[in-house]
Amino acid sequence: MSLSAVHGTLSSLRSCQTDIGTGMDIVSDVAMDLMESQGQDGEVNPGIKEMEAMILECAKLDREINYFVDIVQQVTAENTTQQPEAMFSLSAKVKEKFTEKINGLSDADLENHKKVVAFKDIIKSSLNQANQESAENTEELDEDIAVTQSQVNFTCPVTQVEMVNPMKNKKCNHHYDEAAILGLIKSRHSQKKKCRCPVVGCGNTDVKQSDLIQDAMLRRKIQSQKRNGNRT
Repeated sequence: MSLSAVHGTLSSLRSCQTDIGTGMDIVSDVAMDLMESQGQDGEVNPGIKEMEAMILECAKLDREINYFVDIVQQVTAENTTQQPEAMFSLSAKVKEKFTEKINGLSDADLENHKKVVAFKDIIKSSLNQANQESAENTEELDEDIAVTQSQVNFTCPVTQVEMVNPMKNKKCNHHYDEAAILGLIKSRHSQKKKCRCPVVGCGNTDVKQSDLIQDAMLRRKIQSQKRNGNRT
């Protein structure tokens, strides 16, 4: 096997990670369906625990791919020779380092995976929303006002168009489309500058990627509005 073949395999693994991420989003959507269909007795559908277990397994696989790719890149960078005997040596070294790394990991760390955090957040939000709806009778807003408000909430402050994958800033609670805000952060950092929150009037002058979490609940609302719009 040549180094070019190794790099091709790593590229395939990265593609698998994209599929894993998509699968985790689907699991989150199914969990929200279960939350919406459950009764008003306050008990969480037992299927939610199964969904959570799936999310954690996916997060574990995603983490292992990350470490494996990093170790392969590190080892191959240290030795660029492509002699057959050298390639076998590299394979053994990668296996040794990867095993050592995995054995030192804790499953508790998976709770910090961004999609696990997002999953738990939507379950919590769904429970809070259900409790609120059962405790009080909310007045219906004028349809035009509701539509206008939702459009504002769904609009990315960076692109000024409807968000596709909304992310919430834990510091200032503002939302942005994932690709837009990550691109803005990268652009500012390349200029040796901090990324200011693009929401007008916000005092958050240093938006960091670590401050952002995916908002699956808002993404679901956006998709729901699109479906309703297509029907009409």
